[in-house]
Amino acid sequence: MLGLFKRAAPAPEACELGRSVVALGLPAGSAVPPGCQAVVVGADGRARRLLAARRIDAREGETAYAFHPGPYTAELTPFEGAPEIGLRTSFAIDAPDPQASQQRFDLYLAAEVEGRLNLDALVAAVEGALRHELAAGGLELLPCTTLDEWNAFRQGLNQLLYMRFGLTVDDCVPVDLGDSRDHAAELAARAQRRAEPTLSTPMPAAAAPAPGAVERFDPAVEDAKALRRLFLELPCLMCGLRLAAMPAAPESFHRQQALLQRLDLVSVSVNTMPALALAAPGQPLPLEAQLRRARHSRRACVSLDEGWALLARLRQAGEGALPLLYDEAERVVANLEADCAGRRSLGDDGEGA
Repeated sequence: MLGLFKRAAPAPEACELGRSVVALGLPAGSAVPPGCQAVVVGADGRARRLLAARRIDAREGETAYAFHPGPYTAELTPFEGAPEIGLRTSFAIDAPDPQASQQRFDLYLAAEVEGRLNLDALVAAVEGALRHELAAGGLELLPCTTLDEWNAFRQGLNQLLYMRFGLTVDDCVPVDLGDSRDHAAELAARAQRRAEPTLSTPMPAAAAPAPGAVERFDPAVEDAKALRRLFLELPCLMCGLRLAAMPAAPESFHRQQALLQRLDLVSVSVNTMPALALAAPGQPLPLEAQLRRARHSRRACVSLDEGWALLARLRQAGEGALPLLYDEAERVVANLEADCAGRRSLGDDGEGA
């Protein structure tokens, strides 16, 4: 009889929270693992955090996650061509902001995570965002960096990871990874990845893509993921742009308002996107046209990531830097507009759906 009152042992996956797993989907009614917090994501994508909850209270249609705030330690490689240069970084999931209607990490879970978030997947995403921002010139990590340059890089990295993932950087120091990395093996693996399709459809193991083959992937899955991100993140990006910098100069203010209006139209376009597989009601769309539409969706998400990185720069920019940043913002918005229009079109003639 005493066994009836024993607390059930946590699932093996839950025991990895805080180590190899950052967040894990759990059924409603489950106990929140020790040291973890809970987030519930509704069917509409809005998330609410359960503070100091012992059990996960989720209603029908909601998805519940338990996550460990960390800290976590990772060795990032900021430059793909120099795997011996590393950054040993310690980061944690940011504490709840009482002034925010939705926490950034909760939005990341709702928009980009399905079921579980492994630490290696999060580290890969962080490393990719860092590399992209360094290549674009948004961050600078120069050889023989001075103390002032390093502090500027740290501030930019802090803002980038907070705006993109809801993470707070506790520590970041340069390290030499030459003894722990096999450069030849990494180059071979990189060449193999580039030779294969980025996202291939299921095929026999013996089948290999021919050189110069057209990229193939599951358009329905990739398009749904991309549109979900755009649907959930664009309103938050617009809100962040509105609050990031309050320009004093009339010209900067008008440019900011124009950008917000264009982003609002992009958001309306995303909310009214036609079905991927239909050219018209009852009229199926050819597979090649579906692939083209899905590619536009994925490219729009690349611009969305650039928008979050730009927002991180805007948060720490002075009035004098706003014109250049608004030039960059106009490029990002123009790409979003072009790819959303391409996602709606039926073919190369640009006819709308």
